Amino acid sequence: MCLGVPMKIVSREGDSVIAEVDGVQKEASVMLLGEEVAVGDYVIVHAGFAISRLDEEYAEETLRLMREIYSDEDMA
Repeated sequence: MCLGVPMKIVSREGDSVIAEVDGVQKEASVMLLGEEVAVGDYVIVHAGFAISRLDEEYAEETLRLMREIYSDEDMA
């Protein structure tokens, strides 16, 4: 199963960004995006590529739901 994860951009250099979620940082390319992104923006990261820009409120709600789902799995 493939999963894209909402992550916040913490730095950018050219077409490469460092994005972070829950203290985990990953490098991703923004070459596939059809719009500009900047530090502080949220993007969906999948397989090393930022594939979509997200509204902050939507990204935070998605992360909250993901945390809830995965914390429930740990208890099973």
